[in-house]
Amino acid sequence: TPKPSSAASDVYKRQIMKAAYTGWTWLTAKDAETAKKQLEQSFKECKFLGYDYVENFAFISDYFEDPNELIEMEKRCGVELVNLYGHFGTDVEENIKVGKKQIDFLAAIGGKWYNCQHGGYFGDGGPLERPTNPEVLDKICAIADTLGAYAKEKGVTLCFHPHYGTCVFWESDIDYLMAHTDPRYVSFCIDTAHTTLAGMSPVELIKKVGPRLAYMHLKDVDTYALKTAEGADKMGTFRALGHGTIDFPAVKAALEEIGYDGILCVELDRPEVGNFHSAEVSRIYIRDVLDI
Repeated sequence: TPKPSSAASDVYKRQIMKAAYTGWTWLTAKDAETAKKQLEQSFKECKFLGYDYVENFAFISDYFEDPNELIEMEKRCGVELVNLYGHFGTDVEENIKVGKKQIDFLAAIGGKWYNCQHGGYFGDGGPLERPTNPEVLDKICAIADTLGAYAKEKGVTLCFHPHYGTCVFWESDIDYLMAHTDPRYVSFCIDTAHTTLAGMSPVELIKKVGPRLAYMHLKDVDTYALKTAEGADKMGTFRALGHGTIDFPAVKAALEEIGYDGILCVELDRPEVGNFHSAEVSRIYIRDVLDI
């Protein structure tokens, strides 16, 4: 059997990456039964738009006493929930306890990635952008290492997500986390928008993280609006793909360079018109511009 040409291999590699969408913005209800209906609606809409893979916050595990109920919902809608996304405080023991419960649920439904981040400084009255703090970071590292080892036993990869307004945001924060966590247990999720807010190039950060990159969040940024935004309003400059200024073809090329063949999960914290519209705009962009 003849071997595929180099060009054919390159095409195959490009096709391996899979588009996903994160659906937490659909969830506005306080009661579990209504929230489950909203979750199912997010699955249906994402599938209609061509996203076979979806992500959501880890708190949705609280809605389901039986993981099989969620598995059946996925089957009805034709999507695969591949990632749940948790948040850490600085109480090491408590956050490990909560995280293990969330990882157990994720493993039970067949999910493969557990995104996590520091819960952030939102609402404490202080600045959202703070210098690198080793004392706080050491606690986050301890949580991530412990949960990462636990997740690996369950067939789940823990991916730490640097995020605006948290103790892991600046490049120096990421460098500290990379140096003080075990690469066997702690991988990374890079978010193109939060990376941009931190003054970093997503392309260069992808290359720096290299083999520890296990998951990607894609969202665009209007960097012209960002110039005048302050505080939490900086996240109001996030846009659907193609509606900002991030060079996503360069991002994709960097991912190919490091051999990344996983999920490209689109997320938009504040949809410009509505959830469906933003998901559609980004899906068209991924298909027409990134060929995924």
